[in-house]
Amino acid sequence: MKKQSKIMSIMLMMFALFLIVPVVAGAHVTVQPDVSTTNAYEKYTVRVPVEKEINTTEIKLEVPKDVDLVSVLPMTGWDYQLEKNEKDKITAVVWKANNGGIKSGEFVEFSFIGANPSKPGEVSWKALQTYQDGSVVEWVGPAGSDEPASITKIQEGDSVKPHAESSHSEHKDSNKTEADNESTNWLPIVLSVIAILLALISLLRKRK
Repeated sequence: MKKQSKIMSIMLMMFALFLIVPVVAGAHVTVQPDVSTTNAYEKYTVRVPVEKEINTTEIKLEVPKDVDLVSVLPMTGWDYQLEKNEKDKITAVVWKANNGGIKSGEFVEFSFIGANPSKPGEVSWKALQTYQDGSVVEWVGPAGSDEPASITKIQEGDSVKPHAESSHSEHKDSNKTEADNESTNWLPIVLSVIAILLALISLLRKRK
């Protein structure tokens, strides 16, 4: 009986960890869409969630060398600055909070228009997320790492204008789907807490 109780406790702990991992993975800074076309003037959106218990106050996005940043959508509560190189090309955009920043459990989306490269391939969006205590999370790693940079695959495209229009529509649909998914993010957390509580109860019974 004691052996079965121990096995049950271990299984419950593993189940709790299995549920928690997807929630943590969802806290990554991402850039959408993840697929676009050559020569398109694409509307890109940077989604910034908060994975700590303190506010995010600054986000810096490095612009890939093959992408030209055309314009930035202003955001209430945020100021932005553009960084340029010696050739006057925009290399990064930095958003700084002027009203508290992004709270724990929240996310904010920043949008801009970028001119895509003329050749197919992949572009990597490296981001630096600064918290209220001065700590910085560097989303610059390869795919599959703990802190990966977001990747957009650039495919061969026929024309610029039709793609830009269809991309806007597709992105709205994508945002709706992602927003629906965000609303279910609390379910794994609740189930994880229940699993951990059951495991603790089982361990306490074993000691008695």
